[in-house]
Amino acid sequence: MKIAVLVCDGVFDLGLAAVLDVFDTANAMADEPRWTVTKVGFAPRVRTSAGSLVDCAPAAQAESADLLVVPAVNEREPKGMVEFVSGDRSRRARELIVRTRARGAAVASACSGTFLLAEAGVVDDVRVTTTWWLTPVFRTRYPHVRLDQDRMVVQEDGITTAGAAFGHVDMAMALVREGSPAVADLVARYLAIDERPSQAPYVLPSVLAQHDPTVAAFERWVRDHLAGPISVPAVARRLGVSERTLQRAVQRTMGTSPIRLVQDLRIERATELLRTTDLSVETIARRVGYEQANTLRVLLRERTGKTTTALRAG
Repeated sequence: MKIAVLVCDGVFDLGLAAVLDVFDTANAMADEPRWTVTKVGFAPRVRTSAGSLVDCAPAAQAESADLLVVPAVNEREPKGMVEFVSGDRSRRARELIVRTRARGAAVASACSGTFLLAEAGVVDDVRVTTTWWLTPVFRTRYPHVRLDQDRMVVQEDGITTAGAAFGHVDMAMALVREGSPAVADLVARYLAIDERPSQAPYVLPSVLAQHDPTVAAFERWVRDHLAGPISVPAVARRLGVSERTLQRAVQRTMGTSPIRLVQDLRIERATELLRTTDLSVETIARRVGYEQANTLRVLLRERTGKTTTALRAG
C-alpha cells in the first residue's frame, strides 16, 4: 500500500512522528514491508511547529498514493485554527485533499487535522471525530458534517479520523489494522499501545462550556448543586433563559443534552472522589446526587468502561 504523509508548515511534531513510527514498526513486524510511506510537502524542506526541518518529496507524488495521511498542524486556539484552514497557508493542502478524494483514494487525519478535511468539503454527511476541545467550533462551522466527538477513531466511506493529539497513534493503528490485524496486535505489544475506543474520559466539560456564556453559567450552577435534585427547567429560569434556549445552547456547544451534561458532571466528580479519597461508594453516590450506589456504579461502567474498584485503583 502506498501512503503519502502530507507535511504542512507548522505540523504537530508528535503527530507526524507517531504516524511514521507506527508504520515503520508495522513494516518491521510484517513478513515483508506492506506499507510504502513517503513524506510529501509543498517545499523540499518543511518546518515543524517545534522548528525541526523535514525533508519531503514533491506533493505531486501523493497523486499516485492509495492513502493520504494529513497530520494535524499545531494550532490550539479556535481562531488560529479557522484562520489556518480557511486561508492561503492551507490552500494547496485543501486542493490536494479534494483531488485525492475525487480519484477515490482514502484520506486520514487526526486531532485538528479533521478541520482541513471539513474545510475541503470532502466529509459532508460523513461521520468524523476531531480534538475534543475544538468540537464546539467544528460543529458550528461545519453543520453538514456528522461529528462524533466521543469516539477516538471513526472510519467511514474511506475517511479515517481520530481524536486529540495522541489520537494520531490510534489513527495509525486503525490503518495498520485494516491491512493486517495480526501485525497491528504485534505493533501494539512492541510499542505498548493500549486500545482507547473513546475520547469521553479525557473531555473536560468546563473547557467546552466556556464557548457559550449560557452553557458556562449552567455548568457552574450544576457543579454547585450536584448533591441535590436538579431540574433543567428550574435552572433555565434561574439563568433567565427558556428551557428550549438552554437545550439548544448545550447541544450546540457540548454536543449533548442538559440532562446528559448533568450526568457527565456527576460522573466526573464521582471519579475524582474515587481516585482522591477513601469515601465509600455509597457516600460518593449521595454527594453527586444519587440515592442508590448501584445507579452510580452502572453509570460509571457505561461512561468509563471501568468499575468503581478499577477507577479507585487507577
